[in-house]
Amino acid sequence: MTKSISHNRERGRASFLEAMSRVASTVSIVTTDGPAGRAALTVSSLVSVSADSPLPTVLVCINKSSAACPVILSNGAFCANVLREDQQHIADIFAGRTGHVGEDRFVAANWAKGTSGAPQLVDPLASLDCRVTHSDLVGAHHVIFAEVQSLCIGSREQPLIYANRAYGTTAPLASKPDVLVAKAA
Repeated sequence: MTKSISHNRERGRASFLEAMSRVASTVSIVTTDGPAGRAALTVSSLVSVSADSPLPTVLVCINKSSAACPVILSNGAFCANVLREDQQHIADIFAGRTGHVGEDRFVAANWAKGTSGAPQLVDPLASLDCRVTHSDLVGAHHVIFAEVQSLCIGSREQPLIYANRAYGTTAPLASKPDVLVAKAA
């Protein structure tokens, strides 16, 4: 049974957050490095915008109070490292749940230098090295749009999922062969 909730400011916000907690998302570590420094954080808001623009475009939403947010915006680049189901420990470290801070957080995994200079996880499910094109402040979050400069596709393992305010995994998804589907004329 579903229940309808009327919208008043406080109850509406809490209800919205509860509803969105039920939306399953992949978990990524967004990293940056450049003149403004090196920073990273865990996100569950990496979204494909378009594969049909001159370069593929994604967006990521980052709370403006995050220490990594101004560094990412100033560097103008980031790498979104999509985590596998066995990489929850990395998500916890970059979400600030373990007590690791600063450069100590990066020792939890092996990193390479991406095209943008941002740390790229050596064994991700996938990683997208991006150049920021623009951002918009919406409420407490910067919606950051970026063009994918290079990418890495890892093995066909299951993604780490965040839903109901917890990490989880999907039931194994059937693998389909890599087949391109032609558009109907």
